[in-house]
Amino acid sequence: MNYPNVQVLDHPLIRHKLTLLRNRNTTHRDFRQLAEELAGLMTYEVCRNMQTRPHPVETPLELYEGQELENEVTIVPVLRAGLVMAQGMLDMIPHAKVGHIGLFRDENTLQPVQYYCKLPASTPGSDVFVVDPMLATGGSASKALSLVKERHPRSILFCCIIAAPEGIQVLEREHPDVKIVTLEIDRELNEYGYILPGLGDAGDRIYGTK
Repeated sequence: MNYPNVQVLDHPLIRHKLTLLRNRNTTHRDFRQLAEELAGLMTYEVCRNMQTRPHPVETPLELYEGQELENEVTIVPVLRAGLVMAQGMLDMIPHAKVGHIGLFRDENTLQPVQYYCKLPASTPGSDVFVVDPMLATGGSASKALSLVKERHPRSILFCCIIAAPEGIQVLEREHPDVKIVTLEIDRELNEYGYILPGLGDAGDRIYGTK
């Protein structure tokens, strides 16, 4: 299928690490590390078109006309699984600010329920990355994007490791102005709203809670 708002990142290292991430025998320690590394690799691409401004510095020998990112970056993980992606991105952009959005999916209705939202006061001037490892039904992602949009940031990207077609369709319908960056588009959702082939419950695998 053709999704005009979706960018799928393809790189040998990404394919290698994503295969390890999906493996049911990967420990929660390794899963967490792999997810952070994949988020770090993703950061290079999502920052590709960011604006820079001159930033001269003194090297040990002479003046160097360098560059720095022009706009503030805010990373907003959807709790709890999004925290691991936020850490991977912070390793690449340590000066970024971080907001948090807490949502859980009602297992009966599959609808998102908000329990927390804290965004930096400077969000209106930021390029915002909303991050969650999995885009499944799209309900939580759409709700998170709506909460961020209330602050009127400079720009918003939704970043995930894997995405289901159903979730992509929801975001393209409800947030057609938001670009989705993912590492792979999977086949479908099952009757319980889990991605197939997927990688299981990301939160449980990250924190060893199941």
